[in-house]
Amino acid sequence: QQMGAELVEGRDLVVGDDDCVYMRTIEGLTRVDVIYRRIDDLFIDPEAFDPGSMLGVRGLLRAWKRGNVTLANAPGAGVADDKVVYAYVPRVIKYYLDEEPIIPNVPTYLCMDESERSYVLANLDKLVVKPANESGGYGMLIGPQASAKEREEFAGLIRKDPRNYIAQPLLMLSTTPTLVGTRAEPRHVDLRPFILSGESTYVTNGGLTRVALRKGSTVVNSSQGGGSKDTWIVEGATP
Repeated sequence: QQMGAELVEGRDLVVGDDDCVYMRTIEGLTRVDVIYRRIDDLFIDPEAFDPGSMLGVRGLLRAWKRGNVTLANAPGAGVADDKVVYAYVPRVIKYYLDEEPIIPNVPTYLCMDESERSYVLANLDKLVVKPANESGGYGMLIGPQASAKEREEFAGLIRKDPRNYIAQPLLMLSTTPTLVGTRAEPRHVDLRPFILSGESTYVTNGGLTRVALRKGSTVVNSSQGGGSKDTWIVEGATP
């Protein structure tokens, strides 16, 4: 509401004969200029991709190609989600800005590199290994919490497709009191701030606090049983 943005589903939108996108409202069709999508490429347009998709908007890609609508995260933009890219961010900053990162990267090992892969395989009990193109906490190995059998099986996956895996040390997240049933217990959390860029760049007040609801877990993803907590910004508070 504060952004003035409508939250819609694919069935709320339609592409007209003029190849423009419209939103269905009780007062009729309203022209749509910009869409920020939250579904995968494969499902956004049954005309261009999966014909069985019930989530997308038929003709959306046609409207986009004609310049009649802007997709804030256009098809293919997910290349930036490839976790392998993360390892190169300091070099990207240095190359394009000739600056050093203000906040250092978490040490990241690329399994496609032979020497780094050897290190990862020899230290699986100390590392978190993630597939390069998965999200939501799927397909990952938390080495310190995994059994010897699980680590052995994962080592086989790495050897079979090293390009698909990166590894990082396990970072212990902060904990906060969380209501579990009728008791308050510590649970691991992380904070995802939101940064807006325009004429100036600034960090918004608040953010998304994700919580690992399972006792002892460090995986905060909602798809893995995680949840969220209110984030309070207390003005004038001292540590």
